[in-house]
Amino acid sequence: MTTKSTTAPKWEIKDRTYYLMSGKSPLTYTIKSKSIFWFDKEKGFERELKYTINQKTCFVDEFKGDARLGHIVFEDGILNVPKEKQTLQKLMSLFHPQNGQIFAEFDAEQEAEDDLDILELEIEALMVAKSMDIDQAEAVIRSEVGSEVSKMTSKEIKRDLLLFAKNEPKLFLELANDDDINIRNMALKASEIGILRLSEDQRTFKWAKTDKKIMTVPFDEHPYSAFTAFLKTDEGLEVYKSIEKRLK
Repeated sequence: MTTKSTTAPKWEIKDRTYYLMSGKSPLTYTIKSKSIFWFDKEKGFERELKYTINQKTCFVDEFKGDARLGHIVFEDGILNVPKEKQTLQKLMSLFHPQNGQIFAEFDAEQEAEDDLDILELEIEALMVAKSMDIDQAEAVIRSEVGSEVSKMTSKEIKRDLLLFAKNEPKLFLELANDDDINIRNMALKASEIGILRLSEDQRTFKWAKTDKKIMTVPFDEHPYSAFTAFLKTDEGLEVYKSIEKRLK
């Protein structure tokens, strides 16, 4: 038994479209059309719901005469319900427990609002990417492509940065606002060019030239995350300055 309680919003008679929220579009997909219960706050008890093709309501306690069960079937992930089928529309939009879980009603106004939010986020990300200096741009791109960034020209980095900002604006802005990303990038570069060396067991950072130990990575921590945190401490400040000088 499935129960849902809700307060019905103001109802507008119009054609309505519903879509499967999974993003998939199976040839056909059937949802529950019977054995549905909804708690009516005004009446103070659960009421059984059922979709029929010959009743004027979806509430079983209001049925008159025989009821012929109808099926609710999505085709290619979509179900179009014309305004003449008010019983089905109200069941789908107001009372069905799978609304918001399996399917949703298409809302053109909400869709436009969501699209606008996405476009504004994309514009913000592109503006940040366009004004970003090459060192930070390299740090952001390194988080995506790893050591391959070392083989890229500055124009390739800027191009990929703009594409990243356009395609994944939210993630891009999170990385752009991450204070640790430049420090982490510096540590990775230092390892790539042989200034630092991380042991095979990923537990110890050493100076590559002298094999002198710099720090031990705490258990269960990512080595470069731990090293980045270390460089921000008083103890790690001199190491940071030394790496910075050797990279110039």
